[in-house]
Amino acid sequence: MSAVRKSASKQTASRKPGGKTARGAKRPAKRRTAAARRVRRPAGQARPAPERYAEIQRALKQRGYYAGETGGSWDEASSSALKRFQKDQNLKPDGKLGSLSLIALGLGPKRGGGQPAAPVTPPEPVVIPAPEGIPAASGANDKVPR
Repeated sequence: MSAVRKSASKQTASRKPGGKTARGAKRPAKRRTAAARRVRRPAGQARPAPERYAEIQRALKQRGYYAGETGGSWDEASSSALKRFQKDQNLKPDGKLGSLSLIALGLGPKRGGGQPAAPVTPPEPVVIPAPEGIPAASGANDKVPR
């Protein structure tokens, strides 16, 4: 038997019931990976709350696409209005509440609660004068050796 075959047969020792190999060594315990420990979530996105549906219906109504009640229940009239709006906005008219449709409605995706952040005004730049007796800095290319 060649050396390659001998090493291959050593690696594939048969396992016996009870977790031991044919040579009597115990199998190492199986470790669960981080992916296996994660909690599985249902596929797809969660449905929006009725308040969010009402907000979307109001936006469609303000633009003249929706004529029904803005009660927060998503029905065929709501879906039809959204499809017409999407078509007019050159979006895929699928009737789904995607981020592009929400942004086009001026609603955007909702993330977290609370008030929108106030705009940040950058501080005024601070000018520090050069000390007396020191010449002003010159450009890096002024002193090129020749």
